[in-house]
Amino acid sequence: MSSKETGKLGEDIACRYLERKGYIITERNYWKKWGEIDIVASKGNTIHFVEVKSVSRENIGYVSTEHNTYRAEDNMHPWKMQRLSRVIKTYLLDKAVSDETNWQFDVITVQIDHKNLITRVELIENVIL
Repeated sequence: MSSKETGKLGEDIACRYLERKGYIITERNYWKKWGEIDIVASKGNTIHFVEVKSVSRENIGYVSTEHNTYRAEDNMHPWKMQRLSRVIKTYLLDKAVSDETNWQFDVITVQIDHKNLITRVELIENVIL
């Protein structure tokens, strides 16, 4: 499976995860030339801008959590955070979202084990941009 296919599958899994947690998905893949928001969702009176980081690996149950082990969230580089901040600001302006509206940036990591048909999803809430 290509990294693009893994990313798309990870986003689909993340959407189902959020919906089961009571979120309403309002938009997917909001794109501007300076960045993209994977998922825009709402829960209660808060808009959630969600970045999905997916990784494909075998035997998720045996994945080490040692310091040198690659984790999907390790792809959140400072330049990526800046781009996300800019595209979130653009979204808020494009949609004429009131300054009174609560919003936050979240990251979902999805680990996909194709061999054993297992996924592990983790929601990291209210990440500071």
